Amino acid sequence: MSAEFRMERDSMGEMRVPAEALYGAQTARAVENFPISDLRFPRDFIRAIGLIKKHAAATNTALGLVPPAIARAIESAAQEVIEGRGDAEFVVDIFQTGSGTSTNMNANEVIANRAIELMGGRRGDKSVHPNDHVNRGQSSNDVIPTAIHLATLDGVVHRLIPALSELQAVLEGKAREFDPVLKIGRTHLQDATPIRLGQEFSGYAAQVANAISRLRDACRRLGDLPLGGTAVGTGINTHPEFARRTIAGIAAETQLDLREAPNHFAAQGAIDALVEAAGALKGAAVALIKIANDIRWLGSGPRCELGELKLPATQPGSSIMPGKVNPVMCEMVIQVGAQVIGNEAVVSFAATFGNFELNTMLPVTAHNLLQSVSLLTSAAAVFSARCVAGLQADAERCESMIERSLAMCTALAPVIGYDKAAAIAKAAYESGRTVREVAKEMSGLDPVRVDELLDPRRQTQG
Repeated sequence: MSAEFRMERDSMGEMRVPAEALYGAQTARAVENFPISDLRFPRDFIRAIGLIKKHAAATNTALGLVPPAIARAIESAAQEVIEGRGDAEFVVDIFQTGSGTSTNMNANEVIANRAIELMGGRRGDKSVHPNDHVNRGQSSNDVIPTAIHLATLDGVVHRLIPALSELQAVLEGKAREFDPVLKIGRTHLQDATPIRLGQEFSGYAAQVANAISRLRDACRRLGDLPLGGTAVGTGINTHPEFARRTIAGIAAETQLDLREAPNHFAAQGAIDALVEAAGALKGAAVALIKIANDIRWLGSGPRCELGELKLPATQPGSSIMPGKVNPVMCEMVIQVGAQVIGNEAVVSFAATFGNFELNTMLPVTAHNLLQSVSLLTSAAAVFSARCVAGLQADAERCESMIERSLAMCTALAPVIGYDKAAAIAKAAYESGRTVREVAKEMSGLDPVRVDELLDPRRQTQG
């Protein structure tokens, strides 16, 4: 045997393992079996599984199930995984066994071998056993969905919601700043009645606030952890106190609202909470697409389109057209939103494979769900700082378009009737004059009254 490799055994026999690897035979076998993509579990997931193994060891020694010295070594090794010092050892492809067993064993072997080293032993000698010690009281079937819940919840609570809250605050600030600016409203991409630019931005801020609210609702179900169900939800081979105590330890460390799932058969046979979370993430993505696309349109120009907003210039926009500046931050957000919508479709489809007591699409669910959390967090932060915060209103252009709008005649209808107001709009369109000019001739109203009715600020106040 080459010095580059060592021999280890699992239940299927001997397996060659890279000499310096912390993982063992089962992981090496999975690497051979699944050379599918370059996709691996993300940092958030690895951290989550490290947290589970760390607190499982503490629980098991407290219950007298794992010797204290071994448990302490497991906790130390798991802490290294939590901190990211073992990331390179998590080598199994996302596209693997649907339960994620290969990745659970990857974690068990890495932590076991590192614990062995910490106790002065030799990698692979099984003095700390990946199954008997590190995986005690657990199954891949409850550990992997628990890790997905935990990683998603942690990302949403500690990173995504703060990023969205900052975006909401910046949008609310722009709503106040832009409140004096009068502009034309638009429905069906056609001119409508006047609106204040601040009102438009208050709608964007409310969309983000609603997205945050839906995410918080989803978080309540994400806090129900499948841990304790083991293989099929019955809790076979685990102590009755194992899940409660382990989850309490994880909750204390992460400052998350966590609890044992009230029904383990639902928690493992289905992934409904993850579907709900994916839906809330999609809702946030759709809101951000709407906001970004509106800002993109409102900033179109600068001379030949709407041009009601001035977007911050962040980079040259064209390799051939000098001086061109494009709405690149808006376009980035829209692309992120498209990816998140696609990810939600994958999670929803994956949920349909909850056959009997286990969903067998867990790794791909984890990948798509956690990618959505990460993408939305980064996109919201960058969009807020590099686009929304620097937006400026072109008040003069905004107000100049109001006077040209045929929709101004809407304010006349309650006084002179719909048909007469429509005739004024038609005459204004055909003559190229403003509604105000034609109304003073055709409405039969005093010109002062016409000016009063056509005051655009008055029209924005209901």
